[in-house]
Amino acid sequence: MRDASHENGGENVRIAYFDCFAGASGDMILGALLDAGLSLEQLRAELAKLHLSHYELAVEPVLKKGIAGSQARIAIDQTHHGHHHRHLSQITDIIMGSDLADTVKTQSTAIFKRLAEAEARIHRTSVEKVHFHEVGAMDAIIDVVGSVIGLAALEIEEIHCSPLHVGCGTVACAHGTLPVPAPATLELIRDKPAYANGMTGELLTPTGAAILTTLAVDFGPLPAMTIRQIGYGAGTGDRDLPNLLRVTIGERLSPPLTDTVAHPPHVHRTTPHHRHDHDGNGAVASTLAALETETV
Repeated sequence: MRDASHENGGENVRIAYFDCFAGASGDMILGALLDAGLSLEQLRAELAKLHLSHYELAVEPVLKKGIAGSQARIAIDQTHHGHHHRHLSQITDIIMGSDLADTVKTQSTAIFKRLAEAEARIHRTSVEKVHFHEVGAMDAIIDVVGSVIGLAALEIEEIHCSPLHVGCGTVACAHGTLPVPAPATLELIRDKPAYANGMTGELLTPTGAAILTTLAVDFGPLPAMTIRQIGYGAGTGDRDLPNLLRVTIGERLSPPLTDTVAHPPHVHRTTPHHRHDHDGNGAVASTLAALETETV
C-alpha cells in the first residue's frame, strides 16, 4: 500500500473500500483483490520473494447466490510443513529476510504483531511466548503477505472498511470449541464498529480482522469516491446470503461531497402571511439512499 501523503496534496488519492457484509477472512481479502484486477502471475512472483516452498496458490471463479466472485485457494504440502507452530519472531524473520519491498515487509509484520498482541492478552502471556496455531500456518502467511502485496500492486493508498459482520454461535479451533466471534477476533476489533444479525458461524476470522484493523484508516459507509474497479472474494461454504467480501477501488473525491443540496428556487406568493428565511445558507439536508446491508 502506497503512502497517501505524497506530493498531490491529498487529491486523487486511490482508495479501497472493503464491504464486510458477510464478514472477512484472509483468503476472502486475497480473492477480492484478485477479482478486482490483481494479476495472479504478479502475486505469485512477489510471494516467491518470501523463499517459501511446497505450496500452491490458485484462484477459482465461483458463484455465490448468483454473484460472480473469485476464490483464492492455497494448497499446502502437509508432509513437508506438517502442523508447525511459529512464534512471532520466526514469522518476522521470514518476512524481513525476504526480497519484498520495505513497505510490504513493514505492513505484513505489523499485522502479525497485532495478532500476537491479541493472542497474548487472551492467554495472559507475553508476545514472545505466543504460539501461532492456524494463524501461524503457511496459508495465513500467504494470506497476509499476499493481501499486502495485492494492495501495493493495485496502488492503493488508503483502506476504508464497513462495520464488521462477525457472526455468532461457536467455532472449533486448536483450543477446542470457542464462542463466535473467537476471543482473538473480538480483541482485534476492540474500538471498531461490529455487529451480528443472528447468522451463525464464524464470519470474521482473526486473520481477516487483523489485516483490516491494522490497515484501515476508518470504518463506516462507502466514502465519496469515483469507482474504477470492483471485486468479490469468496469464502468457503454457502450461507443464507452471498458468502463474499466486496472491495471497491477508485479515487477519493476532493473536495468530498457534502450531505447538503442547493436550496431550490422559490416563487414568492403575494399573501400577507407568507414568510421565508433568506439567511444565505440555502441548504437542506439530503436523504442518502440506504445501501443494502451485506452480511456473511
